[in-house]
Amino acid sequence: MGMHNPSGKRGCWTSTALAIWMVMMSPLARAQSAPTSPEKPWHSQKEAELVQDLGSYSKRNFSLDADHVYTLAELVDVAEVHNPETKAVWENALKQADALGVARSELFPTLAVAVLSQTERDEPYSGTAFYRETIQSFNLTLDLNYTIFDFGARTGRIDAARAGLLAADFAFNDVHRQLIYRVAKAYYELLNASGQEEAAQSSLTNAQAVQQSAEALRNNGLSTLPDVLEARSATAQAQYDLQVAQGAESVAHGNLLTALGASPTSNIVVQPIDQLATPDSIEGTVDQAIDRAVRQRPDLMRQLASIRAANAEVKQTRATYFPTLTLDVQPDAQALYAMEQTNPGRHTAGLDGSLTLNLSWTILDGGARKNRRAQASAEVQFAKAQADKTRDQIENGVWTAYSNLKTTLRQRLAAQALLEAATQSYEAATQSYRFGVRNLLDVTEAQRTLARARSADVLARAQVLTALANLAFEEGDSIQPAKPRSQP
Repeated sequence: MGMHNPSGKRGCWTSTALAIWMVMMSPLARAQSAPTSPEKPWHSQKEAELVQDLGSYSKRNFSLDADHVYTLAELVDVAEVHNPETKAVWENALKQADALGVARSELFPTLAVAVLSQTERDEPYSGTAFYRETIQSFNLTLDLNYTIFDFGARTGRIDAARAGLLAADFAFNDVHRQLIYRVAKAYYELLNASGQEEAAQSSLTNAQAVQQSAEALRNNGLSTLPDVLEARSATAQAQYDLQVAQGAESVAHGNLLTALGASPTSNIVVQPIDQLATPDSIEGTVDQAIDRAVRQRPDLMRQLASIRAANAEVKQTRATYFPTLTLDVQPDAQALYAMEQTNPGRHTAGLDGSLTLNLSWTILDGGARKNRRAQASAEVQFAKAQADKTRDQIENGVWTAYSNLKTTLRQRLAAQALLEAATQSYEAATQSYRFGVRNLLDVTEAQRTLARARSADVLARAQVLTALANLAFEEGDSIQPAKPRSQP
């Protein structure tokens, strides 16, 4: 006869529980962990999972018309529609608008409804037997709560939320201002790169023409081998410069497409620099430009909205020194159904409830309200200092942009004169070389001077347009409604 072994049974149960625990904990053991050492990159299964998630968060692609010649205004329109930055700040402004709605809701009462149903069955003892009884209850409860007065706490929160929405709106405008300038700058950089490529191509054509002349003269015994070698060197240098210009044009092309929110591999055709009007002077004085910037810049307006929000916080902290009176009304409709084993069923119904006025006043709090109010007052001063700092930066930015525009306008005039003189010098040197009056070194030097003059002319035009866009960016003109500006 075998003996019962309780300890063996307990061991079996323990082993089974341990196995179940190991199975349940195995996913946790494979969970994400920190890198094992500082020497090697971290890789995990989570990395592959995030790559799979990337498909659901990919941005919406769009196509550009490869046959259309885009103007700067059209490029800005494309960027404002498709660049993700505008979408992000727009959603943030919507969030702040919802926050204002939440703050305003505190001005209205709240009403909650609760419906309860409960069944109880019991067999209480009565006399000489147990009698089963069942009680079914239904309750409908309303809870109406309203703050009668709080000495400005709610209005302070509403003012803070309203200021937050105002700041978000100005942040939205500021992103548009920055995006417009970034698109304009990328556009002018592309125009400059394209112009530099055309100038480099023209320089290569001139260098090849000089080389052909040198080789022809040498074949006729009118030139030497060093002259031919010098001409070939000049052609090789022009070819190198053309490759550099083409690379810069490709990079500028990608930068513009990225600013638009498009893929850098897309194709786009833009209006060339020759079709753009280049101004010869600046409208207005620098003082007028600074005044416009102070009135229009959204980043300064956002700082002023922050001051309003800080003052609203001060208003909230001041209200904590005073009592708060709330009203709470709770009507309760109740219906009861009872059935006993030996008695007929019974029913009753009624309306109960309560009405409560709650006056709450914090007398002592260990200085918490005092410190919060001091903190809010310091935040007001900090916001004002930030606004002053922003205004100083705006004034300096406008002054710098205005000065740079004046400089580029003068450089543009100088570049025009340089190009005209270099063109005449190159033509004269080439013609004189054919007649044997000048040597090849004079011709190649004139050709290099002409190449530099072409490059400087293109750069000067692009710099004027970029400086003009920069001044509009500093003034905040680019996001203002389209209307004629009064002339000084």
